[in-house]
Amino acid sequence: MMMSVTRTKEIGIRKVNGARVTELLILLTKDYVFWIVVAFIVATPITWYVMNLWLKNFAYKTELRWWIFAFAALLAMGIALLTVSWQSWRSATRNPVESLRYE
Repeated sequence: MMMSVTRTKEIGIRKVNGARVTELLILLTKDYVFWIVVAFIVATPITWYVMNLWLKNFAYKTELRWWIFAFAALLAMGIALLTVSWQSWRSATRNPVESLRYE
C-alpha cells in the first residue's frame, strides 16, 4: 500500500502514456517478490539448523523434509502476492487524472 501511494504520480503518468494494468501490477509486485525470495534464502538454512537441534531432544525422531520448506515459501509468497496485487490493482485501475490533477 505504501509503495502504491508514494508512486501515485508515476502510475498516473504511465497510464497516460499507455501502460496496461498488467504492466503496472508487475512493476509494483516485482520488488516484493525479490525480497520474499531473499528472505526465504536467508531463513531456510537457519530454520533447518535450529529445528534439527530442537528435534534431537525428542524420543521419537522425525526428519525435516524439503517439501515443508517449499510449502512454507509458497504459502508466504501466495499471501504476500494476494495482498500486494490487490492493493496494486486498486491503484493501477484508478483514474490517472486524480493523481495528476494538481501537477
